[in-house]
Amino acid sequence: MNDDKDNDYEFARETLYDMICKGREGVEEMLEVAKQSEHPRAYEVLSKLLKDTSDVSNQLLTLHKQKKDIEKEDVAALPKAETTNNVFIGSTTDLQRLLKDVNSEKDITPDAIDSGHN
Repeated sequence: MNDDKDNDYEFARETLYDMICKGREGVEEMLEVAKQSEHPRAYEVLSKLLKDTSDVSNQLLTLHKQKKDIEKEDVAALPKAETTNNVFIGSTTDLQRLLKDVNSEKDITPDAIDSGHN
């Protein structure tokens, strides 16, 4: 599923880049046409082409933001490592030794509990 999102993102990004590049080329060509013809319609088309290219550039930035937001959601959706119920299996004497050792900040290993129980 993650590969699909990455592939879709890359495809959309490449498409937007291609549209921006073609829009730039079109602006340059239309600018020449408008200069040579000095016709108001040519300048109107140039203006529209500039706006459309700018809009596609904004769409590219929006795409990056959307990808970042999706990645944040994916990370937030992961379950947190949280322990809600702990079970101690042993005798009450073992539990008291364990608690005593925790309070005195000693390193507790199962061997230490077993050796004290013998």
